[in-house]
Amino acid sequence: MSTPGAAMHEVVIASRSEVGARSRNEDCLTHGTTASGWYAVLADGAGGHRDGAVASELVVRVAARGLQTRAAREALQPQALGQIVQDAHDALNREQEGLRGHQRMHATLVLLWIDAGHRHALWSHVGDSRLYLLRRGRVERVTRDDSAVQRMVDAGLLTPEQAGEHPSRHQLIAALGSDEPIEPHLGDGALVLNDGDAFLLCSDGWYEPLAVADIEATLARSPTADAWLAAMEQLVRQRQQPSQDNFSAIAVWVGNPAEITRFGAP
Repeated sequence: MSTPGAAMHEVVIASRSEVGARSRNEDCLTHGTTASGWYAVLADGAGGHRDGAVASELVVRVAARGLQTRAAREALQPQALGQIVQDAHDALNREQEGLRGHQRMHATLVLLWIDAGHRHALWSHVGDSRLYLLRRGRVERVTRDDSAVQRMVDAGLLTPEQAGEHPSRHQLIAALGSDEPIEPHLGDGALVLNDGDAFLLCSDGWYEPLAVADIEATLARSPTADAWLAAMEQLVRQRQQPSQDNFSAIAVWVGNPAEITRFGAP
């Protein structure tokens, strides 16, 4: 993917979305470039009167269009990304106006914006699809799940390892398409980028079979963003359970993590 601004490190984006053991894929993702930066958007849909795939496609389309439109006329701020997520929520609710309970469609949403001119990243999310940053080969989880088990972890009732096996780990407390107001999560401010940073946006079907060490180790031996996704996908398939969910991810490389982001790099 070409560089919008000469002052910015090269940014390369790769993606994968797989059906797993399910009959259809209800994940959706997109990514692209504008004159001022790069964007990546990922959603995981669920249920409703039609199909979770309808929900995820709609919110990804609305969010991507919002990023493109706003980036064309202004330097994006964190609050703008939160409004884009809110707009996607409102669009999904208009699609299912008058429906209640199990008739309603829901979706998670996580989005990343990389500003070429300011050399920083912004993000927002709702639900349990995640954004990770790998800096010098080490995972820094950026998002925190809107889930019942995450609240138990925050309260000290569960360890992160226990949360990964808990029977309620898929119970969300916030999602797009709910009939309750949402509060999109935002970073405290812009994240200044380092050459060699790597971002990973992914659905729960992607990250649940993987340990943090897997994400780090596959990056360490991968020469490209696509190779990194391929290595992680191979692990997910090796560990696939009979009920394996759809699994999807977007890798965003700033500069060349294959050269810079290494264990023990100075």
